[in-house]
Parts: sequence; structure tokens; C-alpha cells
Amino acid sequence: MRIRYGFLGLLLLLAPPAYALEPGATPTLSPVQAQAEAARLSAQFLSRYAYKPVPLDDALSVKIMDRYIKSLDADRSFFLQADIDIFMANNTAIDDAIGREDLMIPFAIFNIYTQRVADRMAYSRELLKQGFDFSVQEDYSLSRDSEPWPQSEAQMNDLWRKRVKSDWLRLKLAGQTDAAIRDTLDKRYKNTLERVYTYKSDDVFQSFMAAYTTSVDPHTDYFGAAASADFDISMKLSLVGIGAVLQDRDGYTTIRDLVPGGPAQLSGKLSVGDRIIGVGQGDSGAVKEVVGTRLDEVVQMIRGTKDSVVRLEILPADGGENASHRVINLVRDKISLEKQAAKKTILTVTEGGADRKIGVITLPAFYEDFEARRKGDKNYKSASRDVAKLLGELNEDKVDGVLIDLRDNGGGSLSEAIDLTGLFVGKGPVVQQRDADGKIKVENDDLSAPAWTGPVGVLINRGSASASEIFAAAIQDYGRGVIVGEPSFGKGTVQTVVDLDQAAKNSKPKFGQLKLTIAQFFRVDGGTTQLRGVTPDIGLPGLSDPKTLGEASYDNALPWAQIKPAKYTAAKTVTTLLPELKSRHDARTQSDPDFQRFVEDAAELKAQREKRVISLNETERRNEQAALAARLKAREQQGDGLVSGEDDGLQSNERSLSADLAMENARKNAKDVLRTEAASIVADEADLLEKTRKPETRRSVTTKG
Repeated sequence: MRIRYGFLGLLLLLAPPAYALEPGATPTLSPVQAQAEAARLSAQFLSRYAYKPVPLDDALSVKIMDRYIKSLDADRSFFLQADIDIFMANNTAIDDAIGREDLMIPFAIFNIYTQRVADRMAYSRELLKQGFDFSVQEDYSLSRDSEPWPQSEAQMNDLWRKRVKSDWLRLKLAGQTDAAIRDTLDKRYKNTLERVYTYKSDDVFQSFMAAYTTSVDPHTDYFGAAASADFDISMKLSLVGIGAVLQDRDGYTTIRDLVPGGPAQLSGKLSVGDRIIGVGQGDSGAVKEVVGTRLDEVVQMIRGTKDSVVRLEILPADGGENASHRVINLVRDKISLEKQAAKKTILTVTEGGADRKIGVITLPAFYEDFEARRKGDKNYKSASRDVAKLLGELNEDKVDGVLIDLRDNGGGSLSEAIDLTGLFVGKGPVVQQRDADGKIKVENDDLSAPAWTGPVGVLINRGSASASEIFAAAIQDYGRGVIVGEPSFGKGTVQTVVDLDQAAKNSKPKFGQLKLTIAQFFRVDGGTTQLRGVTPDIGLPGLSDPKTLGEASYDNALPWAQIKPAKYTAAKTVTTLLPELKSRHDARTQSDPDFQRFVEDAAELKAQREKRVISLNETERRNEQAALAARLKAREQQGDGLVSGEDDGLQSNERSLSADLAMENARKNAKDVLRTEAASIVADEADLLEKTRKPETRRSVTTKG
């Protein structure tokens, strides 16, 4: 009770300062009993059944508080030091509060946070009325995560003056007039302010539980009802709805894309850019206005059961706010998210006049429809089944080699990683698991013969994690193929999802789900991908930041470890080819202008990341802009598509939808020099393997997209 009363007093102590523009009090959110019960139940599981159990005590409370505050204000631009001092007075009390089902601490902090955001947006909008002097010499800090919290209101105001000035200067450099800049930024800050009023109790609880679970280990997580549904969709690659990709644009739920074959596309009644302003249920259900409603809430209203009817009130894309509306009825159906499924393409690599065809299979995730498989559905969706089908097609296409592109594949189903490995290795051990008791289990694939026996390459980057690393490590340990790219993420742990409602024997869902780390996996050679990831045989430059992406970026990651190797037989063929493969790669990339420009871009991006401050002097910034423009012009003259246009200073939803889609398509259609080079390496592999069987004159390698 002392804590509860302490935070009621806290709300009074931190009353908002008075500005010329008073934003008014923000909504006060409170926890519900089910959330408090879910937190206590989660604590029981995390304290007893985690791979490395962490007791919920004062030490963990301090970590939870730190992570929670960072999740709200990572850039230290909303809370004052005085706020932090008061918060930290109770940073060892979270464990006791969870035990007695009291969540007032995180909710009180969140309520203060929303008031601070409202204050800052009101102050920023007021600054727009004044304008700025861009002739003075001053800098703006791009990253404040390690800076001190502002000590006073004056320091906070100066920080936000520079922040707004920086936003203004970006738009000014992009050629906007002062009037247009004021309009753009006022709308931006107003939208941020309005989001404060849409937060709900579930948002606060989800943020707090994320801080709690990731304080136990980086990959333990909590899913509320909505997050749980999204997780299921990502694994099934299907949902029941109308087949439209939606985006919030100025308070309107706007159609960004239509899924081919979905009810929305087949109806012919909807177009990209149309705005959904009302949603009703059934053939004649009342239509509820949704203008200004959170996008996730509108999505939930549109989704439903198969063959049911949803009514949509539409404001046409080309109509103003007063344009005539129309109401359409659509029958919900199962939507297959094919864009997120495995897909193939064939690249041609030319060697001295002879072409080699390399089949590239891009796999965004290791998905599997667990429910359909459990029910015995013979056509259930899974990554390995889709890849097996694509390999069959590539066999018919008579490709010379196969490249598996796992860049930014964050993992998924462990069984799918095992089955996918079997398609290239056949029967044998794929990965080892060690549970919390130290027991080791060897996971095997039982496929009698591989589906593909030809040359193989695997393309990875820093975003390739978990199941991706299991597959890449197995291919490497067996000597089955060449691994190309950046060192992978370094996630070597296994999670399972616990349904808290089932554990509590609830008849209706209310507690959500807990994703819990239960084991660590090891390669068949006895090492682990944990922390270190998979080291490629041939390295390629990358655009990611290892300081912020990867297991090593977490302060509580498990250490690297090693156990006994499994019983497996590795081929040495690819290992013996590596020196020649590297030699060819080096020679080719040194003379490839596209590849060298990518290297330059990667180096430039790294330099920009390390630049912690930016000048607010217009002359200096225009000089920088001129240097970039000269570089872009040189690229255009060389026919290079690697670099996008100049910075327009706008956020995605501030551009017209057509302009935003054009930029997105330009990025998708840009030259993929890393994929091209990886395919060339697989072509080299095919060439060298062929020579081991039939000696012939060595040929130089060039590529064509």
C-alpha cells in the first residue's frame, strides 16, 4: 500500500509545466485485474522453468525498471532527471508488487510519460510560429541514449528547440517553403500528440511485460491477445480477412496494396488509396465510423471468420473529405500471404561465353502451420515443403547450382530448419539441444536421400538468426555448401510458447501467452551459434550495425559454449575448394564497379552511424548536400541504381501514397549486388566441382543481372 500511495503522490509532484499552449491532461490509464494475474503467473514460469531461471528479486527489479524507462524514452528527451530520481526510488519494489498483483508502478510511470509527450508536442508546435536562425554555429545530437537526462526545464526546452530546428532544416534543404514546412511539421507533431490519446491499458502492460521478460533473457517475450494472433499469422502465412494491406495516413485507414486473389482484389470495388471510414458486420450490420481509430483496432474489425460478411464505408482515393461515400459488402476468406513465402528466381552467370544457371530460393522465415499439421491437413503450409517443391522445379529447369538466400530471416520453426537441412544433406543429425537440466538431445532428419545433390550456397547477413543459423551451420559442418555474407545474428537458444490460460485452466482467454527460453542449441560439430553466430566461408560487406543488431548487442546474452560433437560424416570437397573460391571472388569483385560502389556505400553508412551530431548551420549542410549531389550525379552517369534520391525530409505517411510506393518499388528493384556475387560464387563452386570430375581449362567469371 505504501507504494500505491507513493505513486499517487508522484502524479501530483510531477504536474505538467505551464506553456503558452496548454495541451491539457492526458488520459490516466489503469491496470485491470487480469493483467496483474498474468504478470504474477508469468513470474512463476520464468522463475521455475526458464533455461536459466532468474528469480524475481530486487536485482531483477532494478533491471526491469531500467529497461522499461528506456523503452519509453530511449533518447532521453521526454523525462527530466527529477522524474528519473523519483522513479528510481521504487526500482527495487517491482518484484513485491508483481507478487501481490499490483501494477501501479509501471502504469504511473506511463501516465507521466504520456503527459511529457503531450507537453513536448505542444512546445514544438509553439516553436513553429517563430522560425529559426540557420546562420549560427550549433549542433544537434543524433543519439542521446547515453547522454545525461535534462536537468531542468530550460535544458529540455533547448533540446527540443534544436530537434525542431533540425526537422525544419531537413525540409528546407529539400526545397520546401517556410509555409509548407510549418504545415508539415505541425501535422507531424499533432499526429504524435493524438497518438497519446489512443493508448490503452493493454499497451502499457505489453510494454512493461516486454521489459520484464527481456530482463530475464533477450528472447523471452510476452504476447497479449493481439500480439499472439499476429505471431500465429506469421507462422501460418495465412489469415481470414479481405486481403488488403492497410496504412494509417492522417487518421484515415488507407489501402496501400491488395493481395492478389483476395476478396478485396477480386471484387473490383476497391483501389489503392481508397480510405475506409466505416466498418460494419454482416449483410446489414450498422457501420461504425473509424476515422481517427487506431489501425490495429480497424484491422481487428475487418478480420473475422471465413465466409462471414464485412461492410466497408469507402471514401474514394481521388475524392476530398466531402466526396460521396459508398458502402460495399465483402465476404471474408482465407488469405495466403504468398509474398512472405519461399520463392525462386534464376540468375544466369556467364563464364567465358558459357552460361551457368543458378537457382536462387529466397526464404523470409521458417514458417509452419502447426494447427493444420496437427489436424492432419496434407496440404499444410511449411517452409521446407515449399522449398522442396521449388527444388523440384529448379531440377526441371536444369540449374547448375542453388543459392538459399536467408538474409534477414529471423528464424521460426525448429522442425522446419531440420527438415530443410535434410533436403540438402539427407538422413543424419542436424542440431543438438541442451535443456535446463543439462540433458542433450540430438535432432535428426530422417529423409532417406537429399532432394538436391548439386552445388549449394547459403547467403546470410546479421539479420539471419535462430533457425537460419541452424540450417547454415549444418550446411557448413557437413561441408555441403559454401556460406557467404556477414556473420549471422548469434541466437543459439530455443523457445516454446506457453498458453497462460491453459496453465490457469481458464475457459476464456484473458492472460495471453509467454514465449519462454527452454534450451540452447549446438551445432553437430559441438560448437554453438550463440553469441558468435555463423562465420561465413566468404565474407561480404553489409549495411547492418553490429552494435545494435545481433546477440552481442544484448547485455544479458548467454555466453558461447561447446559440447561433444554428434556422430556425423562431413564431406571435405567444399573445404578444399575454398581457397580457389575466395581467389576468384576477390579477383571478380575488385574489378566489379557495382560491387565496389556497394563497398563505398557501406563504408559511408558506417561513418554516418558513428557521427553522433549534425550541424544546424545551413551553409555547412548545403555543402554536405552538394557533395552528395555530385556523388549521385556520378552514379547516374555510371548507370548505377544503388543509391536512392536525396533526402526529402519527410516521413513515409507524409508523402503522397503514389510517391511512397514509388520509393518502395525503387528499393525493391535496385541492383542486388550481394545476391549476384553469391550466385557467382555458387557458379564457381559448380565449375570447380565439375573440374574435379572432368579436368578442363579454367575460365574467368563475369556476371549479368
